[in-house]
Amino acid sequence: MDSSQSSTQVNKAKIEQYKIFKQRKDRERIPIANQYNTISFISSGTYGNVFKATKKNGHPKIYAIKKFKPDKEGEAALSSGISQSACREISLCREMKHENIVFLEQVILDPSDRSIAMVFDYAEHDLLQILQHHLQTERKGIPDYTVKSFLWQILNGVSYMHNNWVLHRDLKPANILVTTDGVVKIADLGLARLFQAPIYPLYHGDKVVVTIWYRAPELLLGSRHYTKGIDIWAIGCIYAELLMLKPLFKGDEAKMDAKKTIPFQKDQLTKIIDVLGFPTTDRWQEIEYMPEYEKLKTLKHNTQNNLKHLYQHQTYFPKVESGFNLLSMMLEYDPHKRISAENALKHPYFLEQPRPSQK
Repeated sequence: MDSSQSSTQVNKAKIEQYKIFKQRKDRERIPIANQYNTISFISSGTYGNVFKATKKNGHPKIYAIKKFKPDKEGEAALSSGISQSACREISLCREMKHENIVFLEQVILDPSDRSIAMVFDYAEHDLLQILQHHLQTERKGIPDYTVKSFLWQILNGVSYMHNNWVLHRDLKPANILVTTDGVVKIADLGLARLFQAPIYPLYHGDKVVVTIWYRAPELLLGSRHYTKGIDIWAIGCIYAELLMLKPLFKGDEAKMDAKKTIPFQKDQLTKIIDVLGFPTTDRWQEIEYMPEYEKLKTLKHNTQNNLKHLYQHQTYFPKVESGFNLLSMMLEYDPHKRISAENALKHPYFLEQPRPSQK
């Protein structure tokens, strides 16, 4: 027997051993349906489905079960593993322990279909639902003390993440959960990832991050070295939306072509320029080095910053100068000039009455 035949036999033996091991582990695992009673369907996405459930032991506590779709069927599933997004979310959620970040109760590998499920503490609402309720049902703005409380808690959770070298990368109202007690829980860490100092390229392998309306200008301009500032920009957009009950920069996303080429996001950048004015080198010194800078120069050079006008005239309730100051510091074009989450928590806006509820 030559060495190649011997190697093949060894590999076959290892595969058989692995199959036996997997079968034994599957017999030990308890299916989700044997552990939880499904109450209702919550939502779905490309990743899978989310359900509302309680444990079968009779305890009344409610959970949200996020069940990922199996990657493959049959034999290939034995070694295919789970998606990068699911792995990332599971690993980070296991490490993130904070009052304003959703708590991961359990991870289940269901032997019935080899799907992965994450069991979270249940939160009754999200900011998108709250925004829609105030816009369509209440038809009035969210009270200023509630806005301040939501904003403080979002910053509190993101400050914890950033201090632990984690970028969320997909902050938007639908990913900010709120309990009936008014406690904010930042959710959906599927796009989150670790970063280092000094910042190294994060663009490779992650061609699209952050939903378009909340995407920072450096991402829209193709930056390959982005920072914690991308989360701060998104929070600024969320803050403005809580005040206005509508997205601040509601652009149309240009989709990738068949070659998966990332398109220039002309409409989204135009929406930002309409509010903040054109980003000059005085405001953002490094903008000339952005990959999409030449295309940016073809857009209209509106120099007027209309953010303060919007803050004063298109938001609900009397507005204070400190609130605008904080908003403008979050929406700086230059990511290095944006206020950090940690410093934002100390901003005078949160020291003035009404003080934010810090759940």
